Amino acid sequence: MVDTVIVENEPAPSSAVSWSAILAGAAVSGGLSLILLAIGSGIGFSVMNPWSNAAAATTTKAATVAGIYITVTAVMASAIGGYLAGRLRHLWLGTHPHEAFFRDTAHGLVSWAVATVGGAILLGTVTTSLTGAAVHGASAGASMEAVRNGGPTAIFTDRLFAYDSVAPSKDPGMARDYNGDRAFAGRLVGRIGAPGRELTANERQNLAVIVAARTGLALPDAETRVADVEADARVAADQARRVAMMMSFWLAASLLAGALAASLAAWEGGAIRDGRMRY
Repeated sequence: MVDTVIVENEPAPSSAVSWSAILAGAAVSGGLSLILLAIGSGIGFSVMNPWSNAAAATTTKAATVAGIYITVTAVMASAIGGYLAGRLRHLWLGTHPHEAFFRDTAHGLVSWAVATVGGAILLGTVTTSLTGAAVHGASAGASMEAVRNGGPTAIFTDRLFAYDSVAPSKDPGMARDYNGDRAFAGRLVGRIGAPGRELTANERQNLAVIVAARTGLALPDAETRVADVEADARVAADQARRVAMMMSFWLAASLLAGALAASLAAWEGGAIRDGRMRY
């Protein structure tokens, strides 16, 4: 009696994730995103008029256009990266079509996620570097006092202390440090943009007295100037919040659209790779 042993050749198990294809698709997606964003920035700078008096009125429209462009950019770059991730992955022999569909869409989604996270890290590093260089250059040409008295509300403080045609007051009681008065006014103006924060009657009166003494305006005219600056500062703060809110929503929409585009494109690329779909 001779025992016969039959050995079956089983296919070697293969991983369901093709990281090389995912990384290739993510790299292409990230590169295309940078190119398209650079083109969009160039177009924006070419059509923007920094001297327009209607800048505040067009800010919302510009944010809408920028949001649409970011969404289109995300869809285009993610779709190409996802397609490559699906087309370049290795062949899954004997895989059910439903399972292949899941794996392909997962490849596209992972490729989009890698590109998104990598792009966020890269842009964050570049932004930090540019910001540091800008601060260093500004500190070389300006004193620390000027930097401390600047900021987003500096333009409104400048309006408060703009000299009138009348000579400034010579009241010896106001012979205090000018920078101290300006810093006090700047802090009050900076608090105007806070939600639910309004200047009290005493703060407005103190601000009007300082403005009148420093600019030569009569006290009623100084009070009018304070009221006008407060109203404009509040409008500017509301506009900034509105634009930030819109850009946040557009960013979320672009991310979701990019994820969907990458997943569907990867499924198409994988189907062509397996021969389940023809050109």
